[in-house]
Amino acid sequence: MAAAAATPARPTRRTGSAKRQQLIGKIVVNTVLALICLAWTIPTLGLLASSIRTRADIANSGWWTIFPHQQFVTTGTVDLPRETDLRQPITLPAELGGGTYTADQITAGVTIPDGRRITWENRRGRVVAIQGTQWGANTNFTLENYQNVLSGRKFTYIAADGSEKTEQGDDLWGALLNSIAVTVPATIIPILIAAFAAYGFAWMRFPGRFLLFTLVVALLVVPLQVALVPILRDYVNLDLNGTYMAVWLAHTGFGLPLAIYLLYNYVSQLPRDILESAFIDGASHFTIFTRLILPLSMPALASFAIFQFLWVWNDYLVAFIFIGNQPGVQVLTMRLVDMAGSRGQDWHVLTAGAFVTMIVPLIVFFSLQRFFVRGLLAGSVKG
Repeated sequence: MAAAAATPARPTRRTGSAKRQQLIGKIVVNTVLALICLAWTIPTLGLLASSIRTRADIANSGWWTIFPHQQFVTTGTVDLPRETDLRQPITLPAELGGGTYTADQITAGVTIPDGRRITWENRRGRVVAIQGTQWGANTNFTLENYQNVLSGRKFTYIAADGSEKTEQGDDLWGALLNSIAVTVPATIIPILIAAFAAYGFAWMRFPGRFLLFTLVVALLVVPLQVALVPILRDYVNLDLNGTYMAVWLAHTGFGLPLAIYLLYNYVSQLPRDILESAFIDGASHFTIFTRLILPLSMPALASFAIFQFLWVWNDYLVAFIFIGNQPGVQVLTMRLVDMAGSRGQDWHVLTAGAFVTMIVPLIVFFSLQRFFVRGLLAGSVKG
């Protein structure tokens, strides 16, 4: 009897163990996802913070100093004897602890016994600064970086040595308009063609349909770099090289296989009864496509639109080869590369330019993100 009474407890232990394992699995997954989000968010936050800081702040402190932290603040100065030899160890006065340090150590900062910090206020004048710690945040923000980057006008600033310098703006506004002129048609054209093709493969019966669809799927593995040289030769013969049309056609050709495959998986799963009812009522294929297929396929269309837009917007190779390095037609990625070469140390300008390139893709993604998940799951569930 005792053995029979003990047997019902076993399923309870198994259930508790399964729940515990499920809880551990959720914790692990959520922790990994949180770390991934953190890894993406921190650089973006640093990019934004650096783009609105001044040239001097970026040169003297990290972007994370915009948050409250303990920092050294000069509370006073002490004049060393004018005859102090900076090439020899320097003995500080008694009120500064009386320690002996080299000039380079003082330049890096020396902490004396009472916790204060000693550094040079004016090395040539033999003046040292006494610094104490206090809580503070570097919130000296400015939008001048964006003004200088977007405009092509000259601007003046004070350099670290106190001299006044004048530089030419980078005129990213023109490159932004060029990128929009390239990206919007290169996104809309393949979507329209792929939507027609997906409807034909899914709901129209014609000879060689499966063979053609197999070829479309096979084209997914063809890398863009393989076709650059042959396409460039054809563009030169057709006098298309150096025009936006060349970029539109290139992105359309290499975006179509993925677009057709993605839209086919979605369109083929639409309810057959709706289309059959439309055929019975006398609707043509074009009417069904425009009145039924396109509205019902909006999640898949938006999902591919995000992928295609981001691909074209962030593209550098195709634009560089088929448009060229002419200043009047350069897109944002090309101008940003030029800025990285000519302004390698001007982080306030580079970060502002980089954040400008992120604004439009972020707007597009957040505008279409409600369709994104549904579009990614297109055709994954049957029945």
